[in-house]
Amino acid sequence: MSTVLVTGAGGEIGHSLLDHFAQQQNTKVIAVDLAQLPPAYAQKVHKVYQADISDPNLISDLESEDISELYHLAALLSTSAEKNPERAHAVNVNGTLGLLTLSRKIGERVGVPVKFLFPSTIAVYGLKSLEQKQQAGAVNEDQYLTPTTMYGINKLYCEQLGGYMSDRYGQLSASASKKNVDFRALRFPGLISATTIPSGGTSDYAPEMIHAAAQGKPYACFVRPDTRIPFMAMPDGVKALVQLAAANADALTKRVYNIGAFAPSAEEIAEMVQGAFPAAQITYEPHMKRQAIVDSWCADVNDSAARKDWGWVPDYDLNKAFNDYLIPIISSVYAG
Repeated sequence: MSTVLVTGAGGEIGHSLLDHFAQQQNTKVIAVDLAQLPPAYAQKVHKVYQADISDPNLISDLESEDISELYHLAALLSTSAEKNPERAHAVNVNGTLGLLTLSRKIGERVGVPVKFLFPSTIAVYGLKSLEQKQQAGAVNEDQYLTPTTMYGINKLYCEQLGGYMSDRYGQLSASASKKNVDFRALRFPGLISATTIPSGGTSDYAPEMIHAAAQGKPYACFVRPDTRIPFMAMPDGVKALVQLAAANADALTKRVYNIGAFAPSAEEIAEMVQGAFPAAQITYEPHMKRQAIVDSWCADVNDSAARKDWGWVPDYDLNKAFNDYLIPIISSVYAG
């Protein structure tokens, strides 16, 4: 029986992971979230901690658990982090450091490295101009790492912190050959969900268009029609985490991997929405600060390393994501 810890278990990726592990006969799940976990999901896990991940008391409480895999999903996202950078640093950085320290201690105690799965973001990229963004095309993992937001800065630092823990703590333990932390990270593009209401995130203009159209409401998009960043359907995001966790460590050439699926412009997304909802009214009213953030993110990512090292292939391209996943499910919600 293996024990898995999922932080941010109340979010959609968290819910999907809980569904996944509920099907695994030999897996015991510990869930952590700041909010109370819905009863339907609380019954799928062995134990629930309703706590702040930056609380040292939580880390102390978890030290006795024989955790083999840790999925650290909890974070303060880009828009919220810009409004409260001090709080973002406390949650995103201090919370991550506490969990890495927890993993190190457990790995040292049980003699097996703890797999630490970390969802990073394309917000770690910072391109200085639209001209540079257009010239860059699909960026590699080691390019343009000059983030412009607190969220991106936090995530980039935590990527490096996780690599440090993985590379150094084996040497600092009692046995020079012993590794205590196995850190693995994904840089997610904008994740689009059919079952979560958009909450004002910086990349939420895509799902906001669909939700507005499904309700028959006009929508003023907060970015220009030519704005382009990579996106991914939520089920593919969950699939990628599970695949990376299962990958043989000897096959991995990186600590941090890009993953991609499709990279439409805002106008191309609008055309998909209007194809499904001909009466949809979509206009453009760019918000200066949010537009500047999105402009600093890459237009696409090169995910060839993930495809080569652990067989990454998304299930959803642009057409399938909209026609088979997003539009049918969102439409059914409002029709009901």
